[in-house]
Amino acid sequence: VAARRRRGDILLLLNNDIEVMAGDWLRELVSHAVRPDVGAVGAKLLYADGTLQHGGVVTGAGGVAGHYRLGVPRGDAGHHGSLAMVREVAAVTAACMALRRETFASVGGFDAAHLAVAFNDVDLCLRIREAGGRILWTPFAELYHLESASRGEDVTAEKARRFAGEVAYMRRRWGRTLLQDPFYNSNLELDGLADALVASPRHMPPWHMQPWQPFRKNRFIPGPR
Repeated sequence: VAARRRRGDILLLLNNDIEVMAGDWLRELVSHAVRPDVGAVGAKLLYADGTLQHGGVVTGAGGVAGHYRLGVPRGDAGHHGSLAMVREVAAVTAACMALRRETFASVGGFDAAHLAVAFNDVDLCLRIREAGGRILWTPFAELYHLESASRGEDVTAEKARRFAGEVAYMRRRWGRTLLQDPFYNSNLELDGLADALVASPRHMPPWHMQPWQPFRKNRFIPGPR
């Protein structure tokens, strides 16, 4: 509703449990969001203790999606420096996301009917990618995220049923696409996202990919000098 009422070209989705640290975080996000090939861009989010809360989203983790290297120290560079550079990812959290208004509108915005709380940002990003947009994550926009302060923990029976329904919907809607994240090494474990090798790689041959899943190596975008 708020997105429809805003008049600017760029939408900034920001949870009420986000705290600004310092620096040109907004300039960094907008500088990528205005690019015509970029569908959405997410920030590096930290817990209050300084450990990583959001380093990009990996689809397939936990059965639907999970945050990359959750809980590692702030200075952790990630696998081959993946947490130290702007990179393309499958999805980013809407706790802090910038995107063009026209992009948001063109894919229909959030699917509140099926995903009232969980995974609506992942679903949005997958639809943006399906339409040809790229999803970026940048470590040069850094903020604190006091996760779940804006919605509470999913601990009641009612919330557990709602969450189970959202998991089921995501699996029906996206199927094996969730297990075919082209930006996460198929030789690494999805459970825990701790860079452990799998016994049998998740291989995605090009003839099984959709047109919006380009068969290419991860593209890294230099950050500010």
